[in-house]
Amino acid sequence: MTKIPVRERLIDAAFQLFGERGYEPTTVDDIAERAGVGRTTFFRNFRSKDDVIFPDHEQLMDEIRARLATSTNSTALVAVAEAVRLVLLRYIEEGERARLRYALTSRVSALRDREIASVAQYQRLFREFIGTWMGPSEASALRAELMASSVAAAHNHVLRRWLRGDTAEPIEEVDRAMAQVVGLFSAAPADQTEAGTTIIVLHTSQPPDQILPAIRRAIDGSTP
Repeated sequence: MTKIPVRERLIDAAFQLFGERGYEPTTVDDIAERAGVGRTTFFRNFRSKDDVIFPDHEQLMDEIRARLATSTNSTALVAVAEAVRLVLLRYIEEGERARLRYALTSRVSALRDREIASVAQYQRLFREFIGTWMGPSEASALRAELMASSVAAAHNHVLRRWLRGDTAEPIEEVDRAMAQVVGLFSAAPADQTEAGTTIIVLHTSQPPDQILPAIRRAIDGSTP
């Protein structure tokens, strides 16, 4: 029989106790006792009982950074979409534990704040990556902010549907959602479009043969 790692035992014990007693009444000592280890062993694995709820956040952030770092200028949007997939897949792999976390964060304001902060970290990471890819300009910074917000919103929309049991195909849904996000931001920003010619037409009593030479000079950039 495979021995369950101590870290996993602590996580399982914590979620069991949170479900039985509630989050606030459950102590670190309670979790350690249920897992069959001492208090010192708990703190070798987690800094607090909050960390048991979000055990792999930093590891996942590192995986996302690594995926984004492998992209090129032409594959940046693909990298963002795949990074979003990584986050969703981690929740799906957790299965029931992810749903228990969702229920807990819905009831406990401290955990909800922690989750909001975690989402903000993902969003900031995407914003910084997209901003670097788009280049240093005020318009690019705004587009990076908007796109990062849209990426987070698309992921969270699909994730909540899966957590509530509203979809059995979360990966397909997040792929479609990300395709929509990419479609929204695929066009070049206004300050990056090629210069063109703008012609303003005004009503005038002058005959066309007198106006056309002036229009041609304006287009050519020549003086009268």
